[in-house]
Amino acid sequence: MRLLISLLLSLLTLPLLDAQELKVIKLEAPDKAGGAPLMKVFNNRKSDREFSTAKLRPQDLSTLLWAANGINRPDGKRTAPSAVNAQDVDVYVLFQEGAYLYDAKAHALTPVAAGDYRGDVAGRQESVKAAPVILVLVSDLERLSKTPDEGTQRTAAVDVGIVSQNINLVCAGLGLATVPRGSMDQDALRKALKLKPTQLLLINNPVGYPKQ
Repeated sequence: MRLLISLLLSLLTLPLLDAQELKVIKLEAPDKAGGAPLMKVFNNRKSDREFSTAKLRPQDLSTLLWAANGINRPDGKRTAPSAVNAQDVDVYVLFQEGAYLYDAKAHALTPVAAGDYRGDVAGRQESVKAAPVILVLVSDLERLSKTPDEGTQRTAAVDVGIVSQNINLVCAGLGLATVPRGSMDQDALRKALKLKPTQLLLINNPVGYPKQ
C-alpha cells in the first residue's frame, strides 16, 4: 500500500518537475543579411499546411522570431509596428517539450509551461500538430488602453495581423512553411499559457520545413 501511494505521488509531481526542468533558451544572433530578395519573397509567399517534423535549425528559429517582432533599433522599437508603439503583441512559442514566451529585449525564450500544447492549436488538423514550432500571437489590451473596448480589440487585431505577416514573409524568404490560422482551443491555451483576462488570443502560425 505504501509503495502504491508513493508511486501515485511521484506521478502527480511529474508535471511540476518537468516545468522546473525547462530552461531559458538564449537564441543565436539573427541573420539580418540572409534570405531571398524582397520581391522574390512576395513571389514565394504562400500558405503551406504540410510540414516536415524536423526541428528548426537554431539560426532559422532565431531569425524567424526576430523578424516576427524583434528589436531592430537602439530605442527598443520593433520589426512590427504597433499602435502608439504599445508593443502589445506577445509571441508564444510552442515546441513538443513545452511552451515559451519570446523575450525580444533579451532575444531569448522564457519557459511558460512544460508539455506539448500543439494539439490545442491544431484541433483535428493533424498536419498542423506535426509542425515542430507553432507561434501563438497574443495582444495584451492593457498596453493599448487602460479601459479596453471594442475599438481596442480592433487595434489589437491589426497589430497581431502585422506580426503574422512578418512571419509569413520571413518564412518565404528562408524557405520555411507556414500558414496563418485563427482556429485554436482558446480555453485550453489560455490556461496553459497562463494568460490574463486582458490578453487576447488571435492568430497562430505553425512553422516548419516543407514536407517532402
